[in-house]
Amino acid sequence: MARTAGSHSDITGPRVRAAALRLFARDGYAAVSMRAIAGEVGVQAGALYNYTPDKQSLLYDLMRGHMDNLLAEMPKGKGTSLDQLRDFVMFHIQFHADRPDEVFIAYMELRNLSPENFTAIEALRRRYEDHLEAILRDGMAQGVFDVADTKIATLAVIAMLTGVNTWFSAGGRLSLDEVTAQYWDMVRKAVGVL
Repeated sequence: MARTAGSHSDITGPRVRAAALRLFARDGYAAVSMRAIAGEVGVQAGALYNYTPDKQSLLYDLMRGHMDNLLAEMPKGKGTSLDQLRDFVMFHIQFHADRPDEVFIAYMELRNLSPENFTAIEALRRRYEDHLEAILRDGMAQGVFDVADTKIATLAVIAMLTGVNTWFSAGGRLSLDEVTAQYWDMVRKAVGVL
């Protein structure tokens, strides 16, 4: 199949992913057709298959890219357990604040992944959760934190931090730094640090 005149794979491929990301976040994966993605990019629907085998692969690639970036940029555990927890909180909020569509898709579209793709993404999510849980376990062993169950505390902290994306607005009453400082205070208290 001939490529559309003026189309370049290094330009069109990222445009396909960006359009799919916007449409999946706005309308939901199930409601978005390959034809709608093609229309957003300005190419024929058949041309999309030069860039992705199918819509499922596109969803998986978007989620995989998000998780790969998250894991690559995650703080690598320097300092005390309290320092590491603070770094995790700051990182999580800052990283996700710039990626609201990726965050929405990463949490809301898991149900639309094929079983094989779900298993792969879930394994990456577990690595991220395990990193935080290790910080909490180390802090518990050192007597710095006091939580009844580190797994539940891990999931609660991540859910609380991810929730910032659902309501934060850059033009709102508080800056992102002010919000992050308040969330750090709440997380410290949630894990038994006063």
